[in-house]
Amino acid sequence: MLAPAWPGLDADIDDLRRDPAPIARLSVAEIVDHYERLVRGLESPPMIMGHSFGGLFTQLLLDRGVGAVGVAIATAPVKGILNLPYSTLKSAWPALRNPANVNRAIPLTPKQFRYRFTNVLGEAESLEVYNRYAVPGTGRLLFQAGLANFNPRSATKIDFRKDDRAPLLFVNGDKDHISPASLGRSHLEKYGKSNAVVAYKEFSGRSHYIVGQDGWEEVADYALSWATARAMGHGPLGGVPDDLTAVAPRR
Repeated sequence: MLAPAWPGLDADIDDLRRDPAPIARLSVAEIVDHYERLVRGLESPPMIMGHSFGGLFTQLLLDRGVGAVGVAIATAPVKGILNLPYSTLKSAWPALRNPANVNRAIPLTPKQFRYRFTNVLGEAESLEVYNRYAVPGTGRLLFQAGLANFNPRSATKIDFRKDDRAPLLFVNGDKDHISPASLGRSHLEKYGKSNAVVAYKEFSGRSHYIVGQDGWEEVADYALSWATARAMGHGPLGGVPDDLTAVAPRR
């Protein structure tokens, strides 16, 4: 299992909070190029799994012909997803309200973090998660995703009609504010224009913190079983061989 960080995010979390300059100007293309080089350097195509913007990067890598199978968990939207839910727009607003933020890394307050990531947790529990994991978010990525439909050369553009794309699974939680279940279903509908394998799985009671909140093992087991079976050319579920590599783009 490989879980390489974005460029610049391999630094100490306290250092990034004090000075987020290493991630302030990261772009979609820069990050996806980084993962493509890593994946193409492996002995065989891996399973690729990503959460939030990692889900968007997973889609872009598969669109480039990289990877044996992909899982996009609570994905950020790609170009072509037109009906963005109110809660998604509200989540991005602290960055998008000021054009100067395109070159900044924007921190969230504990209250903002709870609305976006941990809305199913109590205030105290959410604060523990915030103190452990929260770092400023890269404004450029939010602008690139949020304004993609106004940019004909958007870095988040996908060929939805591509028939030779690797199998792709979308996973969403029904309590997610950043990437609501409706957003996952919108992606599924867009990909329905091709003959490639695409599927959707929704989990009850899960927020955007779907990969960390209690019960995350159920999500992980389903995603890994589905991806493994598809990578091995079998049905929607199956066993997990020990020698199959998975790459998980992470923050």
